Amino acid sequence: MNGDPGPGADYRPLILDETVPDEASVLAQLRKSPVIRIVDLRDVLRAELGKVHNPPDDLGGPETDRWVYYPWRRTLTGLPGERTYRAIRLDRNRNKVTRAEQRRLAGLAVGVVGQSVGHAIAHTLAMEGSCGLLRLADFDDIELSNLNRVPGNVFDIGVNKSIVTARRIAELDPYLPVEVYTAGVDEHTVDEFLHGLSIVVEECDSLDVKFAVRQGARRHRLPLLMDTSDRGLFDVERYDLEPERPPFHGLLGPTTAADLRGLSTKEKAPHVMRILDPKELSARMAASLVEIDETVTTWPQLAGDVQLGAAIVATAVRRIGLGYKLSSGRTRIDLERGLDGLAEPEPEEVIWEEEPDTVAAPPGPARVNVLECAQRAPSGGNTQPWQLRMEHDAMRIDLASNRSSALDIGYRGSAVAIGAALHNARAAAAAHGILGDHHLIEDDTTALTVLLEFGAGSDPLLARDYPAALMRDTNRKLGTGEPLGDAVLAGLAAAAAAEGGAVHAITGRPELSEAAVLIGESDRIRHLTPRLHQEMYGELRWPGEDLRTGIDVRGMELAPDEQAKLRIGGRADVMARLHEWSGGAALGEYSRDRVLSSSALVAVTLPCRPGPYGASLTDYAVAGAALQRVWLEAGRRGLAVQPVSPVFLYARHPDELIAISPDFADTLTSLQGRFLDLLGVPGHEIMALVLRLSYAAAATVRSRRLPVPGAGDRS
Repeated sequence: MNGDPGPGADYRPLILDETVPDEASVLAQLRKSPVIRIVDLRDVLRAELGKVHNPPDDLGGPETDRWVYYPWRRTLTGLPGERTYRAIRLDRNRNKVTRAEQRRLAGLAVGVVGQSVGHAIAHTLAMEGSCGLLRLADFDDIELSNLNRVPGNVFDIGVNKSIVTARRIAELDPYLPVEVYTAGVDEHTVDEFLHGLSIVVEECDSLDVKFAVRQGARRHRLPLLMDTSDRGLFDVERYDLEPERPPFHGLLGPTTAADLRGLSTKEKAPHVMRILDPKELSARMAASLVEIDETVTTWPQLAGDVQLGAAIVATAVRRIGLGYKLSSGRTRIDLERGLDGLAEPEPEEVIWEEEPDTVAAPPGPARVNVLECAQRAPSGGNTQPWQLRMEHDAMRIDLASNRSSALDIGYRGSAVAIGAALHNARAAAAAHGILGDHHLIEDDTTALTVLLEFGAGSDPLLARDYPAALMRDTNRKLGTGEPLGDAVLAGLAAAAAAEGGAVHAITGRPELSEAAVLIGESDRIRHLTPRLHQEMYGELRWPGEDLRTGIDVRGMELAPDEQAKLRIGGRADVMARLHEWSGGAALGEYSRDRVLSSSALVAVTLPCRPGPYGASLTDYAVAGAALQRVWLEAGRRGLAVQPVSPVFLYARHPDELIAISPDFADTLTSLQGRFLDLLGVPGHEIMALVLRLSYAAAATVRSRRLPVPGAGDRS
């Protein structure tokens, strides 16, 4: 290193492996010394390693342990090996810095010129594990007046500043290589100092050295960072990207290093002002500059400002090291100005207006009541993907393609909803004695149209569903887990069979646990796929929003912790980061918990005709009618019903899974196969919906609906 540290100026610990004979001999001598303290931390740190979630696989065992001797402390310390030590020490970095990012940062070599502000910067970089080598330079020794900002102590007075920094880092991480230049750097040694570095941080007082470091950084094509401890002033000079860039952003014009050499503090002032811009200095700093050599010795610095600068530089080093954008230029991170902007935070209170929950439709014309009942059918996200209207002596339902979503593949989910609406309409018509024939029509204009003719017919079985259809709701409350009786399942199967459908149910705890895992993973994928995430959170309705479509947040039946998670879960930037990390297992907890509290999970299915995708929209509409019959029968038997359909529900071909979520198509293929096998759904059947059945308290709210022609706005 440049400059001889001198006797007694040790700054690197001695790392010893007792399995190596020569090192074991040194270790034995150290252990014999009566003046050397021995501290063995290996068992303590191994116990701490046991608390680390998902530790790296390549840590090694006790054979990697080392003894570390700190001569300036006269202390011999037993520590785990480097990988174990770092895995424990840096564990709390996750996931602000991921393990992959930590490994990338470990490839950086950072030089820090000047060890007053530079001490805090170097130590912060070491604490964060943001580099694999530190090179420190300062010719000066610690004085008592330095200890207002340098985190040393009285025992450091008279010791070279770079050695004080190096010792402190060694006591933090003995495995991190640190090199010191105790003579500082100048125009003759700067190239040696900069050789092999990734980034240089310049924090010295000498203007000529500042200039020389910048010229060297240009030659070596290194990014240069500088923090000035006043109002958070921070400079970035990307000589790696702009090797012809003038030093100090060109603020010194044609000034050379020779012009700046050997200047007194007062002589430096004009150049400093050109660099710092006196209009932007804090009032206290500017006033202090006037008093230099009068009432103060030199320009002032505060420990808090220095620590802020260390945080700023460390953030910039991470950005450069990880390849994130960091342009040349200047910014201020002014704490005083930030504190001037203190304001009372506004509490995020969710206040709902009390609204009547109208169950039964008010008396009205029979045909209007039919439309009203049709409008109360379930649909994905309460989108109501239909258009209802009277047409001569019939009610017409057209598929509204503008209310579709990514999960509504080929409008199959919309067709299921229309089938449910048709069943509601038929039940109402039967109850009012005006039931006629119905027709399902597929064409290129509306995709699917349903006509229900009004006549003079009735059907007791259908009419029985009318009051149930008016009272039907979605109940997302946790269930008791009470088993279903065989008679209940038989009743549900009979309801589906009335439309030619079938019910596939699982009721055992092991099977429900497996289903909970599969549906939870489906929910995770839904969160991590941008379009699906946007559509899912776009369905939610908060106070002050139109509750006639979408899902009233109260109906989510969220516990307090789930409410907090919902706010985080709605952030697309958070989901993008979790996707990047292959994380987000907790995103499926909401559905997992509810499936685990269930009495049963049932898939309502319908055999379909052969074809390239296995079914027509008419088939899905018929399946929707079977679904509605099952839902209403479950309600009559005192069951809470919640759709928990996975994202792959309506996919019938691998290309459709790719369209849903390109990044997770393979995972969805696997989940779909496992899910169908678990429920026992054969390949020739289509699923209308998957329902979670449970015994639970009444739902908090019922979803509202859009008005239908001639009926007004109903809950």
